[in-house]
Amino acid sequence: MSTKDHPHRRPNILFLMADQFRHDHLGLFGRHPVQTPHLDALARRSRVFTQCISNAPVCVPARIGLATGMMPHRLGSLNNHSYLPGTATTHYQLLRDDDYRVGLVGKVDLAKPDPYNGIDGQRPSVFRWGFTHPVECEGKMHAGKGRTPLGPYTAWLAEQGLLERFCDDYASRRNNYALACDDSVLPDEAFADCWIGRQAAQWLRHCPADFPFFHMVSFVGPHDPFDPPSSYAERFRNAAVNPALPGDVVGHHAINRVHTQDPDLIARTRRQYCASIAAIDDAVGEIMTALKQRDDADNTYVVFTSDHGEMLGDFGCYTKSVPYEGALRIPLMIAGPDIAAATSDALVELIDLHPTVLDLAGVRQDRPVDGRSLAPLLHGAGDHHRDDQVAMLHGWSCLRSREHKLVVNHGTGGRPELYDLIDDPDELHNRAEERPEVVRRLQSQLNRRLHLDGAWHR
Repeated sequence: MSTKDHPHRRPNILFLMADQFRHDHLGLFGRHPVQTPHLDALARRSRVFTQCISNAPVCVPARIGLATGMMPHRLGSLNNHSYLPGTATTHYQLLRDDDYRVGLVGKVDLAKPDPYNGIDGQRPSVFRWGFTHPVECEGKMHAGKGRTPLGPYTAWLAEQGLLERFCDDYASRRNNYALACDDSVLPDEAFADCWIGRQAAQWLRHCPADFPFFHMVSFVGPHDPFDPPSSYAERFRNAAVNPALPGDVVGHHAINRVHTQDPDLIARTRRQYCASIAAIDDAVGEIMTALKQRDDADNTYVVFTSDHGEMLGDFGCYTKSVPYEGALRIPLMIAGPDIAAATSDALVELIDLHPTVLDLAGVRQDRPVDGRSLAPLLHGAGDHHRDDQVAMLHGWSCLRSREHKLVVNHGTGGRPELYDLIDDPDELHNRAEERPEVVRRLQSQLNRRLHLDGAWHR
């Protein structure tokens, strides 16, 4: 029976996720020298959200928030040394329980302190989280830690005789992964994101259409080290790049990952970052080709996002874990049945995707969550979503409105930072001392979101 004739035709969801992908590094935004033709093609038929943030810009808390729809701090997750609580409910579980096939290829990062993913990516925990067809892969630094395979990707590298070479290369980068930006020692087809793309496309080609699917494809890049295959790096080797924001700005109390202010080195990392994104984009193209070959392609929602951004030399800072725009903001686009292509500047959070996915699938959720579904916006019910956005990690919390951002630093005597996002979108000038009344007002809003909004009755 063709899926088009199936009596219980329910929508599929293809969920594409990158790791450490800046909000502004899509070709559609014209930021030279980014090249993302396949993601740009998806964007042309998507609702593209330009103001989405991560609620906790580091891997594990962000992904726990995504999975549960809860602010990560409510579940005790404020750094990477945390697990998804066994009592938490994920949308993967709810979809599974409503007869969805729930696939995974890539990094899920819901138990980072336990480094063994299973030789086939099917450790028992991944089924408990809700996946029915998992291939849970190692993250980038995770994969390069040792010469014994820790999951399906390094097991495959070992089979190809490439694991020793790969691990030797990562050992040489370990003193400073963010700036160790030489090309990968692996051939194109063995680069992790190329391998993930092939696995995901194969799953789509072979997954039957008798039940709806949710398929999560979670790339491990463009996370540092920025080590694209040479064929991709050559495309950008001498390309001009946008300069980083200055590293001598006064008033940035939350910066804790300052690495370099060398403009040549920053330019090199930026080229390699773009090359890593190009590899992901080609993998997305392969996945979308496989999707289009299915009978149920027209009944599939496609989501693309990231867990957090990357500072990429802004303020002399790399990676994430800070509340500034490069690390905090993430790309988000959603395409599919009845979604008109448009650009939205609604204030959106990563946790909002949990209830959104369930609404698109028509799956009920009976418990309150912090996330708010984007489904009304996707189907034409205006463009207002939130009045403000909130993020928090161990050392700081912040509130971002359309006009301002307030950062409260917990470990520095509570010294606040206030940025005028209209007049100073690059966050170069901390106005906290000049505008105490704005600080007080935003602090009250932040306290309400972090401590009061429904938390007491959960």
